[in-house]
Amino acid sequence: MGLFERFLSVWVALAILIGIVAGSAAPVLFVAIAELEYAHVNLVIAVLIWLMIYPMMVQIDFASMKDVGKNPRGLILTLVINWLIKPFTMAFLGWLFFKGIFADWVNPETATEYIAGMILLGVAPCTAMVFIWSQLTKGDANYTLVQVSINDIIMIFAFAPIAGLLLGVTNISVPWDTLLLSVILYVVVPLVAGVLTRKHLEANGSEQRLQSFLATMKPWSIVGLLATVVLLFAFQSETILAKPAVIALIAVPLLIQTYGIFALAYFIALRMKLAHNIAAPACMIGTSNFFELAVAVAISLFGLHSGAALATVVGVLVEVPVMLSLVWFANRTRHWFTA
Repeated sequence: MGLFERFLSVWVALAILIGIVAGSAAPVLFVAIAELEYAHVNLVIAVLIWLMIYPMMVQIDFASMKDVGKNPRGLILTLVINWLIKPFTMAFLGWLFFKGIFADWVNPETATEYIAGMILLGVAPCTAMVFIWSQLTKGDANYTLVQVSINDIIMIFAFAPIAGLLLGVTNISVPWDTLLLSVILYVVVPLVAGVLTRKHLEANGSEQRLQSFLATMKPWSIVGLLATVVLLFAFQSETILAKPAVIALIAVPLLIQTYGIFALAYFIALRMKLAHNIAAPACMIGTSNFFELAVAVAISLFGLHSGAALATVVGVLVEVPVMLSLVWFANRTRHWFTA
């Protein structure tokens, strides 16, 4: 695994290229795979994400969960970034670029839809992929689970009001089936499987069995990540090749938002003197997005072929490479933190 971890960005770049080429060469195949979904959740992607998350869930020790409450500062950081800062900076950047800087290149109606898609991304904190980012930064698995779980609970009540406020829409219908199915698939099922696996491995009191199993599963977690990247880019290969300029325009404010939010959260984490294994996942949760929910709401409000739906899809495409760069940065700066 040393080779995979050291050159993970190279493998992801190759996965992106393979996805675009394969999607163009065999569009019918990937259309068929893309249609294997329920409530806007692609079942193949769900299996691959589950493969990524499961090893981390095995690491969770419920006996240690009680200690999470003794250090609430990481939770506070996540909640402040996700609900008091991120949605509003995303809305501002969308307005700045598509009503200002890029106004001459995009018609006003389409610009409004792009902004709407960006807002929907900004209001939906990550549920699934953050587990893999936490694992890659050697995050505290117990703490990450609590952070994600609390954000999911808040999202149930806060997503529609904040999105409605920023979009100027009062009748947003939250796709509860997408939200609930995603939480079940990406949190509940792998968590239960992880707990049962850990209980079985520790049945005879052998920590070595547990560590051996985790070492065996770790490569499959990376395989799941790379396969997910291939599929995501294969699904959108036609759009990427047909509208490269539009993709680039939407990507610019999304990149600024992502790196800007991470920089702010990381700076605050340093000032708060958080341990790195809490700070890194907290910043990753505040930076990444729950793209299934954002895409589903964009399609529901604006239509499948709308600018809003396209913006959420660009968010999906941008997220994995960008988050991997932030994982690299977080690992390289581990020494900035006291623990």
